[in-house]
Amino acid sequence: MKKTTGFDRNTTRHWHPATQAVRGGTWRSEHGETSEALFLTSGYTYDDAETVAARFAGEETGMTYSRLQNPTVAMLEERIALMEGAEACRTQATGMAAMTTALLCQLSAGDHIVAAKAAFGSCRWLVDQLCPRFGIETTVIDGRDNDAWEKAIQPNTKVFFFETPANPTMDIVDMKHVCGVARAHGITSVVDNAFATAVLQRPMDFGADVVAYSATKLMEGQGRVLAGAVCGTEKFINDVLLPFQRNTGPNLSPFNAWVVLKGLETLDLRARRQSENALAVGKFVEKRVPKILHPGLASHPQHNLAMSQMEACGPIFSFILEDRKQAMAFLNALQLVDISNNIGDSRSLCCHPASTTHYSVSAEARADMGVVDGMLRINIGLEDPRDLIADLDQALTKVGL
Repeated sequence: MKKTTGFDRNTTRHWHPATQAVRGGTWRSEHGETSEALFLTSGYTYDDAETVAARFAGEETGMTYSRLQNPTVAMLEERIALMEGAEACRTQATGMAAMTTALLCQLSAGDHIVAAKAAFGSCRWLVDQLCPRFGIETTVIDGRDNDAWEKAIQPNTKVFFFETPANPTMDIVDMKHVCGVARAHGITSVVDNAFATAVLQRPMDFGADVVAYSATKLMEGQGRVLAGAVCGTEKFINDVLLPFQRNTGPNLSPFNAWVVLKGLETLDLRARRQSENALAVGKFVEKRVPKILHPGLASHPQHNLAMSQMEACGPIFSFILEDRKQAMAFLNALQLVDISNNIGDSRSLCCHPASTTHYSVSAEARADMGVVDGMLRINIGLEDPRDLIADLDQALTKVGL
């Protein structure tokens, strides 16, 4: 299969992310299809034995096996890399496969990782449970505290790992400062950018070395498939990450890659509209609840930092009710908004993190990161915000707020 789009990478690299999301990384066969082709194949054939030997030896380009290359998957990887401003990208089967691969591909027994305490439950499990099991030392800090990062560095520190905004507390990490500290000490910074994507925030512009994604979320955008991605330099992706991935196999299927490609075409529109909707809904909720955690609102303690790093606030925020009983009653009172633990969907979704996304985290760790029993996390979708406000209004009224 040949790239016959007429655009080379030097050209596409200078496009804006919205254009790259539609056109970047497009390969076309001799048929000249407009939509990316879906290659549902596990293996490939060769004209002769010498060709396959040369490909496996790295002496000739071309497909060998879909655990290593697939045309549909490769198009997605090229497109994400272009949007991120990265030299290379490798996709994975899920967001957590991406996080696991991004960390374990570069860590060994005896190494040390510093991680922000506010994180998705499964990411905290990686840091708290999995890494120590393999002899990787971990230190968890308050990612909002710039000084804490440098203070936590040890002679064997290899990785800084954080997400911003953080799930579900919406903590913001000062990327320029933290990534700068990492580089000054020869430490690799790994940033989970799933809440924003390259449309709203590009961590590499602030010095991040590696950017990891759950593409299941905003990138795909309609709750259809699972996917993950890791971006970095060609050296990191090809020499560090690829040997781990090719031999452990957390690969993305061609079909799921194709669905994400279709999602990317509307990502810019969705992310910006959902951010606008989330800000409108957040302003209403702020007047009714004891506490709201929304980076787009001036009441957020890190609002200025968030807006200096992000083009818009994103579709997700959290708010805190009196206790678990009231939070559960609120969820049960919702009529339009669905109870669901997914995010980034075009539909509005709400969940109770302490009993869902962070259930696997110890009660002590939840308390330390601020995931209290009264917390609710909401993903604002593409519905008319007036209808969402009406639904939240009636649900809050039913629980006495």
